Amino acid sequence: MKFIDEATIKVIAGNGGKGAVSFRREKFVPFGGPDGGDGGDGGSVILEARTGLNTLADFRTTRTFEAEHGGKGMGRDMTGKSGADLVVPVPVGTLIYDVDTRELLGDLVKADERLKVAQGGFHGLGNARFKSSVNRAPRRSTPGSPGERRNLRLELKLLADVGLVGLPNAGKSTLIRAVSAARPKVADYPFTTLHPNLGVVSVGEHRSFVMADVPGLIEGAAEGAGLGIRFLKHLQRTRLLLHLVDVAPPADSDVVADARAIVYELEKFSPELAARERWLVLNKLDLLSPDERDARCRAIVDGLHWQGPVFRISGLSGEGTRELCGAVMRYLEQSAGRDL
Repeated sequence: MKFIDEATIKVIAGNGGKGAVSFRREKFVPFGGPDGGDGGDGGSVILEARTGLNTLADFRTTRTFEAEHGGKGMGRDMTGKSGADLVVPVPVGTLIYDVDTRELLGDLVKADERLKVAQGGFHGLGNARFKSSVNRAPRRSTPGSPGERRNLRLELKLLADVGLVGLPNAGKSTLIRAVSAARPKVADYPFTTLHPNLGVVSVGEHRSFVMADVPGLIEGAAEGAGLGIRFLKHLQRTRLLLHLVDVAPPADSDVVADARAIVYELEKFSPELAARERWLVLNKLDLLSPDERDARCRAIVDGLHWQGPVFRISGLSGEGTRELCGAVMRYLEQSAGRDL
């Protein structure tokens, strides 16, 4: 299924039902009086976060969602049927914006969380409501109020604990394949990954975290170059970033300059994101001889003036990945404790 992370829809709540004008007609009761019932309330439109949904692809074909209208009131004080609410499932992590006002209406970050986005119309009143001592035969009723209508923009931000960043072909997809059951496409050319992939990484019984493989960034991504601007937002919910660097790039590449370019793009997109905890992961050790590894890795770390944690791995062979995942799990557990 194609990954869709934005969609525009129209939601229409049901109108309230009209109140009835009616009078009792019974034998031996010449002045029965009014008995017109109220109408029914219109149904509302509600968005509900559901697990099992990973994209907004379902909204490509169905873009209008309308709840039921309330029924008309009837004689004998019978109330019209209320319209059923319409519940629209969306992925967990969906933000809802009003297109016309640009207001953020809600952010559904928990399974089964709900947000009412269009209020159903209020029921109309029957003529029995208007009976009084001075007006014993009212012929007045009210129509139901119209249901709320809105144009909405849905935006999906993936919920992941760890995000992978790096240039195209840095080995992000290979790493997530090595440590989880996710199977993103892997090939020997850049921009193999065209949409984010999520993988659950298990490091023991009841110990796991979610890793997001985001399409590769390039210089100028924050201004729209490449695929990065479309997917950088998916990193905003992560608690830890792993910056993957290819230690054996093509001969004409400057590894340090390329790594700094990624940091610069993060800073331009969101200073808050750039300030998030970030670890350096030197990947593709399998392409270097044992004699070359130390010198190459040390040169990259020194060139970046890196002060944080550094890990040396090979996503292809699995070397160092277990140690990396263990350290990530410990960090997430400790940071969760600090948040509490």
